[in-house]
Amino acid sequence: MKVIERNIREVFPGKFEELDILDAKFTEIESKLGFPPKKNYRCIAGTYDQNTVILERKWESLAKMEEAFTEFLSVPEVKELLREIPKIVKSQKRELYTPHAASLIEIFNE
Repeated sequence: MKVIERNIREVFPGKFEELDILDAKFTEIESKLGFPPKKNYRCIAGTYDQNTVILERKWESLAKMEEAFTEFLSVPEVKELLREIPKIVKSQKRELYTPHAASLIEIFNE
């Protein structure tokens, strides 16, 4: 089952540069572990305010996502980096989606 991961983060004002630095460190580790590429979007209008960043990533399966995160969380450096998040991110939530059957091919062939 294909999965779209969506991580919605409300960033403390003035902390975007710190978030970018931290995210680059996470990305370096993730790429070594075979995580699919992620896209970050900053809200400019809508339900969330302008301090919101939404990360999206497409996984081939929920099992692959679980395996990758299990390995990711076992990396000692990750544990250190995770301690920095509360200083930068006010709140966050993760959502997982599976594409509707009619759009499955289109979404994963972008």
